[in-house]
Parts: sequence; C-alpha cells; structure tokens
Amino acid sequence: MVDLRVLDAQVFVNRTYGSKIGMTVTEDGRTGWPTMYALTRALQYELGITALSDNFGPTTMATLQSKFPRLDRDTVPSADFGRIIQSALYCKGYDGGAFDGVYDARVEAAVTILKRDMGVDAVHPGSSLTPKVFKALLTMDAYVIVNDGSEAVRSVQRWLNGRYVNRRDFFIIPCDGHHSRDVARSMLFAVQYELGMADGTANGVFGPGTRAGLRTRTLTTGDSGTWVRLFSAGMVLNHRPVAFTSAFTSDLSSATSDFQSFVRLPVTGRGDYSTWASLLVSYGDQERRGEACDGVTRITPARAATLKAEGIRYIGRYLTNPDPVPSGSTAEKAIQPGELQTIADNGLRCFPIYQTFGRGTEDFSYPLGRAAAQAAINAALDHGFREGTRIFFAVDFDALDHEVTESVLPHFKGIEDAVAADGNRFAVGVYGPRNVCTRVARAGHSSASFVSDMSSGFSGNFGYPLPADWAYDQIVTRTVGSGDGQIEIDNNIASGRDTGQGAFNPPRRIKADTLLAPAVLSAMSTDISHYMQSLGFPDEPIERVHVHRACFRRTIQDNDALITELSQRYSMRKALIQTSAYWEMRHIDPTDLLAWDAVIAAYQATGEFIRDTSTGIAKQRALTLVGAWNHCLRQGYVTGRPLLDPASDDDRYAIWKQAYDDDRFALTSVCVIHMWDIDGKPGGDDDSRALRRPSLDYTDPEIYEVLRRYQGPAEPAFSEAKKRMGLYYVMEKYNSISRYL
Repeated sequence: MVDLRVLDAQVFVNRTYGSKIGMTVTEDGRTGWPTMYALTRALQYELGITALSDNFGPTTMATLQSKFPRLDRDTVPSADFGRIIQSALYCKGYDGGAFDGVYDARVEAAVTILKRDMGVDAVHPGSSLTPKVFKALLTMDAYVIVNDGSEAVRSVQRWLNGRYVNRRDFFIIPCDGHHSRDVARSMLFAVQYELGMADGTANGVFGPGTRAGLRTRTLTTGDSGTWVRLFSAGMVLNHRPVAFTSAFTSDLSSATSDFQSFVRLPVTGRGDYSTWASLLVSYGDQERRGEACDGVTRITPARAATLKAEGIRYIGRYLTNPDPVPSGSTAEKAIQPGELQTIADNGLRCFPIYQTFGRGTEDFSYPLGRAAAQAAINAALDHGFREGTRIFFAVDFDALDHEVTESVLPHFKGIEDAVAADGNRFAVGVYGPRNVCTRVARAGHSSASFVSDMSSGFSGNFGYPLPADWAYDQIVTRTVGSGDGQIEIDNNIASGRDTGQGAFNPPRRIKADTLLAPAVLSAMSTDISHYMQSLGFPDEPIERVHVHRACFRRTIQDNDALITELSQRYSMRKALIQTSAYWEMRHIDPTDLLAWDAVIAAYQATGEFIRDTSTGIAKQRALTLVGAWNHCLRQGYVTGRPLLDPASDDDRYAIWKQAYDDDRFALTSVCVIHMWDIDGKPGGDDDSRALRRPSLDYTDPEIYEVLRRYQGPAEPAFSEAKKRMGLYYVMEKYNSISRYL
C-alpha cells in the first residue's frame, strides 16, 4: 500500500540529494532499504562526510556524536537536516509532523514514543534524538510487534536495549518480537558485559573468555538477579514457555529440565555451562560427545573400532559423490563397496545422505527435487538400503528466508512427490540450517532433520531454535583414533528420532542393461511425462512439434533392442542414450522443420549444403556427426563406413540426411557422439579433458559431463545438463528394474 508520507520522503531525497549522493530511489511510497540507504547518504552529506556509503558505520557515528550528540529543536542545523529526520520517522511509521524541517512538538512526541518502543527511554529520557537512536531509525528494523511476533521476545529485546545501549559496541536491536541474528549477537554482548569485559574486548563472539566465564555462572533454584534475567532471556529466545524473569523459580527449573531433555543434555534443572551454550550458540557445548557422526571417509574395520570406542552408534555416509573426482584421487565421500557390511558387522548403524551438485539456489527447484529424489532412490537401492530408510537430502548453504520460500521448499516438494511416485519406499529427511529444516518440516515435506549447527554463522542458524523434529545435531569436526583407525568426523548429537539402518540387503551387483520389461513401459512413460511437465513441457506441447507419446515411442520403446545392443557393446548405460535422444526430440519446434526443409530444397537444387542445422530425432549437426564418426572409426569403435571430409558439402549433407531420415542411425549416432565426447572430443569444439572409458559404474559427475558435452561447451549446456540428469535418473530407474527382474 502506498504511504503518501513515505512518497514525500522519497521525492525529497531524490530532488534534494539525488545528484549529490550518487543514487536515487523509486518513488513508490513503500519503505525499503534503498530509501533508508539514500537517507543515510543524505545525513552523511549534511555531516560533511565525503566518502558516502549505504552503511551507517563508525565514521558516521563518530561524526554525528561529535557534531550533534543531541538533536532537538535547538540543535537541528537546517531545514533539510530536519527533513531527513522527518523522512526517517515517516518510513518507520511515526508521525514526523508537517514536512517543514522543524523539530516541533509532533516530532518530539514521535521521538519520545520511538525511544519508548526501543526500550531506551529510561537511559535517554526526553524528546531529543541521540546518535544511536538515529542510527536505528535509519534501518528497516521494527520496534513494535510485527508478523505475529512474541511479546515475551519483545520484552527481552527492549530490556537488552535499555540496559546496554550506552556500551560502545552495542547498537539498538529490533523490538519486533522475533529472534534474529542481531538479537542473538546482542545476547552474547550482554553476557560478556556482565562478565566484566571492557569495551573493545567484548565482541559478540562465543570465544574462550566467554566460555570460561559461563562455567562459573551456574544457576539454580532460588538464585536471582541479572544473570537469571539473561538465562531466562535465552530460554524465551529459544521458544521455551517461560517468563522473562530475574528469579530462578521452580517453574524455570522445570522448563530448564525440559529444554535439557530436548537438546539431549544431562537433565539437572540448573543453568549450567552446557545449557548456557545451547541457549546462546547453535553448536552449543562442543566438548559434548555425540552418539552419531558423519564424514567423507570410508569406514574400515579399524575405523569402526575407533568410532565404537568413542561412543558412536550412528554413522552418516553419502549415497553419491556429487563433486568431480580428480584423476588418481582416492576420495571416498560416497559409500564404498563392502562398507555397509563393515558397519553392520561392527554393530553400528548407517543413515544415508544425498547431496546435489552445488551449494546455491540455482541447484534447488521443483524439477531438480524430483531428480534428486530419484537419484537418491536409485543409489540407496544399489547400496542395499532397505525400505523404510530415511534419506537426508542436503541444503548445504546459507539459504536466506526468501530463498527457502522460492527455491528450497519447491525442491523438497519435488522430492516428496517423487518419493510418493516411487511408492514411499524411503522416508525423506532434510539436512541444513535450522530455519531450512524447520520450514521444510512445517511444509510437510520431511519427517526428520539433520541440523548443520556447526555452521553457527549461517543466518539460518543464528537466532533460530533447534527444530522440533531434529534427529541429528552436527556440532563440531574432530579427529579421533590413531594409526589405521584414525578418522576425521563431524560429531553429531543424536535424539533417537532416527537410528539409521543396521542391516542391509546385498548391494546390487553391476549388471549390463537388458531389454525393458514390458510391464514397466506404462509407468516409465508416465514418470517421464511427469518429470518433463515439471520443466514446463506439457504432454501436448503448444510450441513443440512432437508430443510425449511420440518421443517415448521413437526414442525408447520402438528402438529398445538397438539401444540395448549399443549399451552392451560399449558398456554405456542405456539411460545415457535414451536421455539425449528423448530430450532432443522433445525440443524440436516448427522453426527446426522449416530449416530442415530449406536445407533439403537447397541441396537438391544446387548441390550446396547451405546451413548446418541440427537434424533428426536427436538434433545432430553434420560437423558433429562427421567428427564423431571419423573419431570412432579411427579408434576402432565402429567399422564399415568411410572417413568423411568435413569440408565436403556432399559428405556433410549425406550424413546429415541420414540422421534426418533414419531413426536408428540417429540413435546409433547418439552413442557415437557420446564416445567422442568421452574421449575429450579431439578436433571438436570442446577442450574438456577425456573421461575414463564408458563404464556401467559411471559416477554422477561423469554422467553429467557426458550429457553436458552432447549439448555443447558453453551455456546453456551446463544448466540444461542438470535438468537432463533428472531425466536420466527416471530412465535409469526403469532400466534398473528391468535388469534386476
């Protein structure tokens, strides 16, 4: 909704300062950070600061403190300076009076109310505007309850402001009833101030001095004072049902016991060091020994013995390795052959983790969620995990709240839908920061959380409580054992909500692909259709030429015997051939048909190959076909064809027309092009390194590279390959079913 006073402020700052501060703002009557940044720059300009910045930093604070320690009707230096104050009040929702630059009774009343809302009215009485209050005024922080905030949380926020605002490095925090990163940091400052740390020493970090001090501040029933205030504040901010109080009552002791039980601390009912730590930082007391761990190292018998001696019962291991493995590397991030049996033989249990390619929003969407789920299911079955196992899907980056809404939640909806389409053989868990885990669970997309609390600086951890459904709480990396038994692990606290698996099916041995079982064809077609629809490809496309049914029939069903024979001949998974062919055929559009007709007409009329447009069901260019077939002929991968001249119109047209006319040749050429790409595409347009020879145990990074190289060496090939991977996983699902029948 447009606020006319905010609009006045935006017009004012643009017309008065736009040419002076290096920015203008949209005049839409809506408060936002750009308007606050512009007002901050306008203030800096009025203070005589030449290096203007969006940040109200130390220079701005020091200059304001020096020139105007108090701003009121007698000290505001000019009308425009006064209008900056009035503009900021308008943007905060307070009455700034007539827009005349006068610090009159209405401005005084507004500032008085503002300071009361902040909780600083007792230490900064009256109606004057002090530097720290001015700094807070030029933020987007709210000082009244917003978005169903908690009155108890707001009382903590106001108390912190009122008690510590005069400390050098403490700045006014929001009083909106919501815990946040700034509020969490202010609590650490408060603890440090009460421990006696001087300004400049107190830094808002949970360091050695803070930890040592808290070890001497155990609270018990009957205690009272500021330390109890801080402890109860920590309980309130962690959403525990307690009063914000200065008395450690039996009720507070009982609530403390409940909290200790929830986070799996010794239940004492006292405010001891470990409890303080769990209230103040996401990882809590890192000296705790958890019953669970996760890591990127193979579990050998010697390492299993080490973990048992450490009290570990549950081990998290990765189903796949999403990162490219350098040549010659002994990386063991993914579960290794025989490893699960070693875990079981030593009386330990394993919970599987699935992580996608990257650590950013670009790798999270509904279709990529469907792809991730199918990949995880395929891998879990390959390793031997039994039905009912919970797979933890990773969100391994600091997802901001809007990114959770826009990317992560749709991703997990895709996971949920794909798991349901598979018959719910596996359960869905989420690995990530607290806010991610809480929101995914609240949306109904997961049944347990593996919390990355070790990443305490993540905005999704700092200021959020431990999720109610937490199963594993990752708190610290440590190295344990020695010699052959030495291993680096992430130590995790276990709640008992998930216990992994202690017995496994025999791992599925690597088998060559076979003909698709007739019984899977209908389900395979439906599953492919659903995945493509999630990418925006309806079964009856408007802009594309070929509907799903035709693509499925020509690239999968009718030519299954050929694709099976090619797969067995070259040790290449059928899904690689099927994916490239089906994907390309679904992308044929009317402009392609017109281009093909033009090429044919021109050659028939003049003998000239006028344009090397991609052709046929697999959309292959003449130069690609020539390069791939020539390479494979030279390597002995194929026989029975002459080498072609890439400069010859006749040779280029002949192979182009063969791919246009003959589906079987086009499908065979998919395999031939893959072979060329795997060898590094010598003589082609891609300088990527050669991959290892085709193998039935190709890893995810290798599969991704083959699919990417088929499309090309530059974008959109890289981003499209992630979508092709999802299709590959669906194809592989049904090929796998067929070969293990």
